Amino acid sequence: MIAESRLTPHQYRKAAAIARFGYPVLAALGATLQWRVDGLQHYDAIIASGRQPIFAFWHGRILAATLFWRNRGIVVITSENFDGEWIARIIERFGYATSRGSSSRGGVRALVQLKRDLASGKCAAFTIDGPRGPARVAQPGAVWLAGATGNPLLPFHIESSRFWTAGSWDRTQVPKPFSVAAIAIGAPIEVPDTAEATIESKCSELASSLEGLERRAADLTARNPKP
Repeated sequence: MIAESRLTPHQYRKAAAIARFGYPVLAALGATLQWRVDGLQHYDAIIASGRQPIFAFWHGRILAATLFWRNRGIVVITSENFDGEWIARIIERFGYATSRGSSSRGGVRALVQLKRDLASGKCAAFTIDGPRGPARVAQPGAVWLAGATGNPLLPFHIESSRFWTAGSWDRTQVPKPFSVAAIAIGAPIEVPDTAEATIESKCSELASSLEGLERRAADLTARNPKP
């Protein structure tokens, strides 16, 4: 779903140019990665049960996650600004759908749309500390959506054996070409309701799960996670 934006025509053209350049570069990078996967059975079990996973991961792994989960029709929230526009244009080329909003603007509308998408049989994905952080602090949106729809959270973490680290707030990890990229997928987390105490408890559980998954993914790349 692409909502109305406040971008200028120049910004639209610039976003389109970034996507035209960025997509083939990222696709070429993705083709060189050697994936090691642990826990994919959790995803398969959710799909087999007739429910849809709500993917939950840290913002700093968004690039590698885009490459791994491509072409599954997963719906993600992208911000209603220039960065959100070019990001949406790139990930849509990787087979994702987008719902516009953020924690600062349009978030409620985006969550309502995601609720409809899940009801229609689509998956959803959240960078749970996005879009602006603080880094590795779980925000409640994904947990609320799980409680409101009865679909489980599916946490995962990705580590690369060789990578660049961006200077952004989330310390985005960019895998280097021909590196090993390991994804550790955790057991689903059920959220029984949307009560405030439940949301708080499940946010903590989700963060703890991702900490463990980071260690598992690091082990798969035969290196130790950096402090």
